[in-house]
Amino acid sequence: MPYPHQLARIARIILPGLFAATMLQGCTLSRAQIRRADAVVAATTDQQTSCTRDDHCAQPSPLLDAATQALAASTAEQPVHVVTLLDDSEPALVARINLIRAARHSIDVQTYIWDQDDTGQLVLDELVQAARRGVQVRILADQLFSFNDPALLDRLARVSPNLQVRLYNPTFHKARTEPVEFAAGLLCCFVQFNQRMHNKLLLVDDSIGITGGRNYQDRYFNWDDDFDYIDRDVMVGGPAARQMAASFALFWQHKRAVPLTHLRDVNRRMLADGSPVTWPAPHYRQPLRVAQVQQAAEDAAWLQAWLVEPTLRVGNVEYFSDLPSKTDQPEKKRAQDFTRHIMAMVGDAKHEVLLQTPYLVMSRRAQGIFKRLHRNAEPPRVIVSTNSLASTDAFAVYALSYKHRKRYLKTFGFEIHELKPHAPGPAVDYELANLGTDASTLPPETASPASATRTRFHLLGNRGSGSRPAPLRSEGRRFGLHAKSIVIDDQFAMVGSHNFDPRSDHYNTEAGVIVYDARFADQLRHSILRDTEPENAWVVAPRRPEVPVLGDLSEAIGSVSEQLPLFDLWPFRYATSYDLDPGCQPMRASNPGFYACYAPVGDFPDVALSPKLIITRLITAFGAGVKGIL
Repeated sequence: MPYPHQLARIARIILPGLFAATMLQGCTLSRAQIRRADAVVAATTDQQTSCTRDDHCAQPSPLLDAATQALAASTAEQPVHVVTLLDDSEPALVARINLIRAARHSIDVQTYIWDQDDTGQLVLDELVQAARRGVQVRILADQLFSFNDPALLDRLARVSPNLQVRLYNPTFHKARTEPVEFAAGLLCCFVQFNQRMHNKLLLVDDSIGITGGRNYQDRYFNWDDDFDYIDRDVMVGGPAARQMAASFALFWQHKRAVPLTHLRDVNRRMLADGSPVTWPAPHYRQPLRVAQVQQAAEDAAWLQAWLVEPTLRVGNVEYFSDLPSKTDQPEKKRAQDFTRHIMAMVGDAKHEVLLQTPYLVMSRRAQGIFKRLHRNAEPPRVIVSTNSLASTDAFAVYALSYKHRKRYLKTFGFEIHELKPHAPGPAVDYELANLGTDASTLPPETASPASATRTRFHLLGNRGSGSRPAPLRSEGRRFGLHAKSIVIDDQFAMVGSHNFDPRSDHYNTEAGVIVYDARFADQLRHSILRDTEPENAWVVAPRRPEVPVLGDLSEAIGSVSEQLPLFDLWPFRYATSYDLDPGCQPMRASNPGFYACYAPVGDFPDVALSPKLIITRLITAFGAGVKGIL
């Protein structure tokens, strides 16, 4: 007969499995249930059409016109593209609305997060209206952080025969993941649960597309009242759009792209109520701000100044995307196309790598490349723009970046600039995105239920409106970095969704464009370097020892501690953050005059004592093993 402690041990092993098995019961629907829901959709879909013209009442667009001209001028040997860097958030949103309204045939949208705040409602409603005028619209969103509302998805399934929605890799074949199901997913099917579709794409008429870092949520377009992202997209018209179309088709047809009638909670709702549904008008928290964007999308002078004039006419542009099979069979040669190409770009650098990433956590492959580059006889300069703990909402990921500062500085030769949370540079973009409105004047209780902030259970970083950064000692609107870009040797540049971390390497599928044009590289370089200027960022540099012998001893102990997967508890780290003194000129940390002009401001400047700060320290000490999933 087992002893009590043995029974407890058996229970600890068996109960999680039983729990997971219970969650999995009824996980997939029968063919009969799916056929019944399909029949409900076919019988009750709104057949309303707002246009009978052959062009589906498409509105004029200089953006789509330029892409059409580029395609007409292209040959296989000499491609022609039009490329627009979308740094500022308002042009990035206006471009999307303009292209949706200009679509004549098709719109394909792929995203990681789709919230139901003002941005999410605006873009979704514009897509519904496009479908109603006859455009074929397809939306593919990663399930874990998109929509999360079976009632909304039921309406979308029946709003127009021209609109189709699929969710990628749904947990337990449901649209909505409750916290208990999140935990069960980790227990029973962690490998599949942890593999997400991180691609971001909006493609119109297979002629012009927008890709980059932005999701459909207010904070990606400077519409959040408290915390907004510095992010970046690129709009590309020309032959690369055909590559975008081919990539989208692969994901759309993949077994993990699940139609709405196959989702248990959506299916159940459809079968419970087969009466026709209506599409309600959006209820915006800031209707004036939304109206200004909609007006700008049809304003020829505005479009000319903000989107047409900054556009470059270039030659070679490539759209790269990992294949969906990256998450099924990562050993397949082409499964990690985008990831492999980025690594090859960096590995061939000769004089400068300029890297901007929200998460400075290097995969083993990336570490090997940067280590080799730094060993060159004339190593390239590597400038890194990333988040500080004060500016990130992914504090668990930051802890691992903090753990390996010495490696980044000494072994890889990085020059690290960490964003300040109240940086004045991003504040300018915020003001531009909110001209004529005051985001602080609207009482929270006037927000509609659809646009209200929701708290989401999350493990994988910044995911949804409930994720907030660590408390600060200072007050004011905060900004965090979300852009992912590289400039190599001032000659070519990449803008995409890849964070250059283990998760992007091994778990998420990623996408982006590489533009082989020195003018575009120069535009992107200046954009990234703005975020490294002293008023916008702190410099991470070696700590200046107060007592030489003790300082050397502390550094030696810290080096040993950093290498430990557990118990990295030494509090005196090799490097800390510095701020430029007034009256001094910016300089590199390797400059002999650096310490005369830069003052140390601590390892976590401006961060108040809080549970998140304590957890950051704990993950630094004990969390090295979870680097790949964070």
